[in-house]
Amino acid sequence: MANPISLPLYEKIPRKNTLQRAFDSLIFLLLLSLLIYRLFFLNNHGLTWLLAFLCESWFTFTWVLIISSKWNPVENKTYPDRLLQRVPELPSVDMFVTTADPVLEPPIITVNTVLSLLAIDYPSHKLACYVSDDGCSPITYYSLVEASKFAKLWVPFCKKYNIHVRAPFRYFSTNPQTLGGSSSDFQQEWKRTKDEYERLSCKIEDAVHKSVPCDLSGDFAEFSNVERKNHPAIIKVIWENKTSLLDGLPHLIYISREKQPKHPHHYKAGAMNVLARVSGLMTNAPYMLNVDCDMFVNNPKAALHAMCLLLSPNSEKEIAYAQFPQVFYDGLKDDPYANQFVVFYEYLGRGMAGLQGPFYGGTGCFHRRKVIYSLSPNNVDPVNEKLIESILLNFGSSTELINSAAKALKGKTDTMANLRNSIHAANQVSSSCYEYGTSWGTTVGWRYGSTTEDIHTGLMIHKRGWRSIFCTPDPPAFLGCAPSGGPAAATQMKRWATGLLEILFSKSCPLFATLFGKLQFRQCLAYLWILTWGMRPVFELCYAALPAYCIITNSHFLPKAQEPTLYVLVAIFVVYNISTLSEYLRTGESIQAWWNNQRMSRINTMNAWLFGFLSVILKLLGISETVFEVTQKDQSSDDANDVEAGRFTFDGSPIFLPGTTILLLHLTALVVTLLKWQPPPRDGHGSGLGEIFCSVYLVIWFWPFLKGLVGKGRHGIPLSTIWRSAALALFFVYLCRRTTMD
Repeated sequence: MANPISLPLYEKIPRKNTLQRAFDSLIFLLLLSLLIYRLFFLNNHGLTWLLAFLCESWFTFTWVLIISSKWNPVENKTYPDRLLQRVPELPSVDMFVTTADPVLEPPIITVNTVLSLLAIDYPSHKLACYVSDDGCSPITYYSLVEASKFAKLWVPFCKKYNIHVRAPFRYFSTNPQTLGGSSSDFQQEWKRTKDEYERLSCKIEDAVHKSVPCDLSGDFAEFSNVERKNHPAIIKVIWENKTSLLDGLPHLIYISREKQPKHPHHYKAGAMNVLARVSGLMTNAPYMLNVDCDMFVNNPKAALHAMCLLLSPNSEKEIAYAQFPQVFYDGLKDDPYANQFVVFYEYLGRGMAGLQGPFYGGTGCFHRRKVIYSLSPNNVDPVNEKLIESILLNFGSSTELINSAAKALKGKTDTMANLRNSIHAANQVSSSCYEYGTSWGTTVGWRYGSTTEDIHTGLMIHKRGWRSIFCTPDPPAFLGCAPSGGPAAATQMKRWATGLLEILFSKSCPLFATLFGKLQFRQCLAYLWILTWGMRPVFELCYAALPAYCIITNSHFLPKAQEPTLYVLVAIFVVYNISTLSEYLRTGESIQAWWNNQRMSRINTMNAWLFGFLSVILKLLGISETVFEVTQKDQSSDDANDVEAGRFTFDGSPIFLPGTTILLLHLTALVVTLLKWQPPPRDGHGSGLGEIFCSVYLVIWFWPFLKGLVGKGRHGIPLSTIWRSAALALFFVYLCRRTTMD
């Protein structure tokens, strides 16, 4: 029998991928043969042939990036039961929760996330929870104060009965006998705890309806006369585990950093850097967990799973962070908005785990503090004193922060002292002008310059030679809520596309990181795959317009029925759909979920991603700056099984204009061919069944928009959008007719 001390804390298990590799390789060969055919006959055809060749070249390039990213999938199996046998004392962890808007991110959601973190299976005196409130809301602070009182009942209850789901709103929505026990003592404590949680929820709800929870005096005086974007730093120690009790409550600290209109605050990245500095002064834990306000702990052993990966031999010099996949609770049936990413994490996520490691996803991630402070793997052992001195030169003017950072970089940790003694220094490092003349946001901390600060930060970590690691315990470590409507999903997609393109068109481009840094080549390809999301609308919109153009002008961009190359296109269509469908079925998803994801991929690309692309172009031209838009969070799951909940919703945003225009354009093209209004073919080869099939298929893809043309309320496209789209479609038809006449 093996000695438990010698057993590994985790195992890296390669996954067989033979069938998927065969599908992917076949699709690549078919795409390549299509490009060769286009190239050989380019001179014999017109502009449509050239545009098709350019678009198909882009699709082939994207497919190469996808194949490379998921070619070597691996799974990391962790053994938390072995951890305490191998590690005599677990390291401290600072837990960060970020919220920015009490309306879009209701305080009750943040409270549940915080309560779940306070109750995780980890020594309480080793934990500190920091909540960053970028909305500077007295309601959020009030909610956390009340939650800390309830936590004194909730945390012991969870640990006494080994409760698995430690977010109260989820736990109390289930029968108590299925989640704890049936003894009379348990039933009484369950009832008492539930009643207290309901009282807490009512208090928070009443505070939200009042807009101001109290008269803003006493402990709330600092919130009087503050503006959301113009206020001093407010740091409050809500609860301190002064006696360092193992079974007590972890520290709970509220932070609202200073904001002034003339000073850039760098959105979430700026908030994360303030959290890093303040926590460095107060608790200085060597590890940091960050979660969004809606990502509650679903697996109480989440921290232990992460430590299995981060505390293994050689991990100290190799692994920068442990990333958990984003998993969502009460998702709508069949994923109508394609924002649950089940297949993405199963194939591309595990595939990147076999390279230099997964992207940093912005939530559900355990970081090493020394890595966030910009230390490289080759400087970990032995510690380079001169390098540490050079790093600290650009940490700012706070002597206390420099001293704590020096200890963190050298791997030294302090016992937690009185937190309130650090508030003065914490206010200093939270000021809006503290970062001027420092390296924060450039070479230290979370990186600025992109609305997707997570991908940007992870890329710079990988550039220094660090690896990351994927952790997928069962049950999932964290659960969050996905956007539950068309406008919210589109806003999120637009922000992602914008931020990713900002990175691609900057000095942080992964090509430079490979040429001049230590980013591995295939990891570079993986980054290129995600960073080029915002480029896809250019090619997909062009390719989507080609069938309509060819039908209206009676030309063609597809091979004729008698040409053998037509079978290549048919094969690409059939094999691609079989391949992607098999991925969904193997992960337990339905055929409808597969179709919804295929459809939404086109809708997102031609709508939200297009606006992300335009935002970055305007930024590059110096016309306007990009804006970080907070996504609406909704804890309610009452409509999860409602048929109406899966219907696409719209609003008056111009983000739905391109999709409506494409739909109207193809409807017009189908009417033209049905009524035989096409001009005579110029070279004897007019449009055929191929172009008509593509046009019909696009209409089916945009079926939610077709229903939106006649829908009402939030399920209908606003008339203003329809009229503008109709004008654009008619203008396109006019240009087509002019081309034919010329």
